[in-house]
Amino acid sequence: MPDNKTAFKVVNQRVNKLDSLGLACGTAEFADDWNPPRMLIGRLLYSPHAHARIKKIDTSAAERVPGVAAVLTYKNTPRIRHTTAGQGFPEPSPYDSLIFDDKMRFAGDRVAAVAAETAEAAQEALSKIKVDYEVLPAVFDILDAAKDGAPVIHDEDDAKNIPDAKHNICAAYALDIKDHEWYSTADAVIEQTYKTQYAQHCALEPHTVIAYFDADGRIVLRSSTQVPFHVRRIVAQSLGIEVRRIRVIKPRIGGGFGSKQEVFLDQACAALLLAAKRPVKMELSRKEVFVSSRTRHPAVIRLKTGVKKDGKITDLDLAITLGNGAYGAHALTVMMCSGSHTMPLYQAQNNKFTGRTVYTNLPVAGAYRGYGATQGFFALESQMDMMAEAIGMDPVEFRLKNYIKQGQGSPIFKAMGEGREGVEQVMQSCGLERCIEEGLKASGWREKRELYKKQAGAKRRGIGCACLMQGSGIPEVDMASATIKMNEDGSFNLLIGAADLGTGSDTVLAQIAAEVLGVRHCDILVYSSDTDLTPFDVGAYASSTTFISGNAVRKTAENVKTMILSVAAKILNEKPENLRLEGGRVVAASGISCPLSEVANTSLYYHDQHQIIASASHTATTSPPPFSAHCAEVEVDTETGAVAVLNYVAAVECGTAINPALAEGQNDGAVLNGLSFALTEELEFNAAGAAKNAGFRGYKIFGAYDTPPIKTILLSTYEPAGPFGAKSVSEIGINGPQPALANAIYNAVGVRLTEPPFTPDKVLAAIRAKR
Repeated sequence: MPDNKTAFKVVNQRVNKLDSLGLACGTAEFADDWNPPRMLIGRLLYSPHAHARIKKIDTSAAERVPGVAAVLTYKNTPRIRHTTAGQGFPEPSPYDSLIFDDKMRFAGDRVAAVAAETAEAAQEALSKIKVDYEVLPAVFDILDAAKDGAPVIHDEDDAKNIPDAKHNICAAYALDIKDHEWYSTADAVIEQTYKTQYAQHCALEPHTVIAYFDADGRIVLRSSTQVPFHVRRIVAQSLGIEVRRIRVIKPRIGGGFGSKQEVFLDQACAALLLAAKRPVKMELSRKEVFVSSRTRHPAVIRLKTGVKKDGKITDLDLAITLGNGAYGAHALTVMMCSGSHTMPLYQAQNNKFTGRTVYTNLPVAGAYRGYGATQGFFALESQMDMMAEAIGMDPVEFRLKNYIKQGQGSPIFKAMGEGREGVEQVMQSCGLERCIEEGLKASGWREKRELYKKQAGAKRRGIGCACLMQGSGIPEVDMASATIKMNEDGSFNLLIGAADLGTGSDTVLAQIAAEVLGVRHCDILVYSSDTDLTPFDVGAYASSTTFISGNAVRKTAENVKTMILSVAAKILNEKPENLRLEGGRVVAASGISCPLSEVANTSLYYHDQHQIIASASHTATTSPPPFSAHCAEVEVDTETGAVAVLNYVAAVECGTAINPALAEGQNDGAVLNGLSFALTEELEFNAAGAAKNAGFRGYKIFGAYDTPPIKTILLSTYEPAGPFGAKSVSEIGINGPQPALANAIYNAVGVRLTEPPFTPDKVLAAIRAKR
């Protein structure tokens, strides 16, 4: 196997996405592009109250609306607690959800569902459902939620895995790894509180599910999901039926960013199918996506750190409280990642983490790109600048003095896993120093830091940096499988459970297979994400696809290669060890060769007839992090508070970039997502807990007009545990903009912002307060 990029033929090449033509021409089929005959339209009724109990519900008038085929409530659906978090089984999230419940826990919680011939009939039926509510006291602030006397949101006795329901705590964890007495050797101690906001994923495609029966009466769910196998399991569990009665198909997906790792619409659609005995489609409106799907966890982070005058970090104490909203999906794991993906970046002598996630009567948080690290890095990288300033050291030099290096580990890795103890890790690859060097060079960091010390006028410029790490899958938890079958013309079918969300993973995995098999990536015919036809994969989350699924594909391709060489050895009268695969042929050291088509036809039709086919699985014992350095240049208008991003550079080391063009696109998108989150995005609520800006007219995301110059620089290392040296790349970029911009704004105008988004009002208020 090649151990450096110069030997690669298909891997590390900028080949076209396999689905690019279909997407460009509009022939690619998404969940909503296929409608079975006699399909009904499903719609949901939502609670107007943030906290209430249904005293009485009357659906009789709704059932009489012409065209209505089914009406569902808590009265006629299974009462089986489950989690909507699409995670590996057994899920570490609380089992606190029902398909429908008689208690409403946020304004937007589900009351009932209707299936009807038309959307109009469904909507009319919803309007005729009469609900008598007992309105209950509500709690919205995440720090108030855990106080004595706060309204108890989950008072049911059949929920599971809630550590302290009476105090609305749905997850908690603490560690204290101490080298010496806390702060006893520190020359400077800094303590700061940071707050991050509610945010929406804003995937282009809304959540969509079509449910229908196949010819054998099995339930088929055509779902816009990131996790088809988890959908199958959770739907079966919530309906109380066998897994084998369900098939899940993931078509093309219009983005997910974590929101489609949640399983909350599929079970309602399947329940309507069972009740109506006809196909049902449920597609959320944009407002429903904002309020009733999933969001990023808001957080309050208290960070206390100690540092010596020589630049050594002595103490790192991170305490975080996250708001999970009304239900506890991903409550523990997002909280854990806020520490486990951030604290190991620097080699502090004392490390303490205290985390808790609480219920509130607000919309439900869940998986979102960055997954806790986004919140944690805002605090950590802001405070790195503050520590450097306290001891009079350049912020870049301070980071270089403390970051984790190749050959080093961290006690955090072993102590903090995702839902359980982690694993020991030693860095086998780390290109952070090169990232910093290239980022500084491309951004003109040193020159501009000097230049911006002497400024006059209303508009002031500044430049800031942030360093980052993430992970590559969840060690000893995530697993993926692949199957490869050879065809008569020397092409191959690659069957994978991995879910391509528009990220290009089908292409990346085809490149890995093609590299092993000595063919072009377009000779690999990819079929992904069908629970009947493709092997198991946990799905697209935790930056796992390239690293976990890619290794499964590589193993499978190696097995197929062995089979091919065995057949070819007989054709060429050579020993298998003297043969190689190259250019669609089997080539001997002597120079003789035969095409792969001859090998395939020989195995299928002539001698020792058999299908050349293999499957393999992969799970990892490590999660090698990618590393990144971001540099942001801003201009702040001191009269209005407006912040303009003039230039943004993100240097990222992801091992071997299997497809550099796709890796750059992933990082560009993550950075833009992060810039929007840092400067404009915030889901806001009124005093009753209802969303005030649930739509793109009130919730501002960055568009093309807002996009500043973004430069992604890919730097290669070789990760021994990854397929052809690869690590993840898709999430890390979102973690940098908040701290990099906060540091740049401080460099420009001398105010430290700790509560994004950094809107003109907040910036101007901070400038005036300083004056």
